[in-house]
Amino acid sequence: MSTPAYQQIKDYILGEIHAGIWRAGDQVPSEPELVRRFGVARMTVNRAVRELAAEGVLTRSQGAGTFVAATKYQSTLVAIRSIAEEIRARGHAHRATPLKVGSVKADAALAQELGVDVGSTIFHSLILHFENELPIQLEERWVNPVLAPDYLKQDYASTTPNEYLMRAAPLSRVEYRIEARRPDRGIRAKLSMDKDEPCLVLHRRTYSNGQVASVAKLYHPAGRYQFSGWF
Repeated sequence: MSTPAYQQIKDYILGEIHAGIWRAGDQVPSEPELVRRFGVARMTVNRAVRELAAEGVLTRSQGAGTFVAATKYQSTLVAIRSIAEEIRARGHAHRATPLKVGSVKADAALAQELGVDVGSTIFHSLILHFENELPIQLEERWVNPVLAPDYLKQDYASTTPNEYLMRAAPLSRVEYRIEARRPDRGIRAKLSMDKDEPCLVLHRRTYSNGQVASVAKLYHPAGRYQFSGWF
């Protein structure tokens, strides 16, 4: 499943801003310039720019052009830290045990999530993270090999998937949702959870250069973990 043209343009603009190439107050290419660059219809470019303006990323001034917004841009990107960085920031020790790292075939659901063909080879990992020797997160992740070809070569006992992916496929967009659910027996055992303790699950899909880079499910014991946000 290919990314719509208007979303590719949005991801391009967000990527340039996130990389620091365009800063607050800088003028972005005009709609005719973007039409020529992407080879799409004017209405497609207009939709991308209009949506970014509505999201507070861009400001439009009639007769002057379109500019990177001076405020609010940070609120359009979720600050993503690796679990190791998060734990170290609390002054605690992190370690990780890779349980599975390998290749799998994308079923229909994963193919749709990653924007690849059904049956395509994708990378998969299952990693248990500890904070001061107590399990704090079970990370299951599926990765697009096109954007992260060396994913399987990393030592995930000494680095995290997030740290590698931020180098290999710099973030341009993220989608996420959080839910509380009762974990199955296997997840509960891995995270040393009480029988009736709920699990906090973060579903996260990250994009780079207009393509889905990875899809992750991050499981946390509700009694030992909470989510917080910052911009």
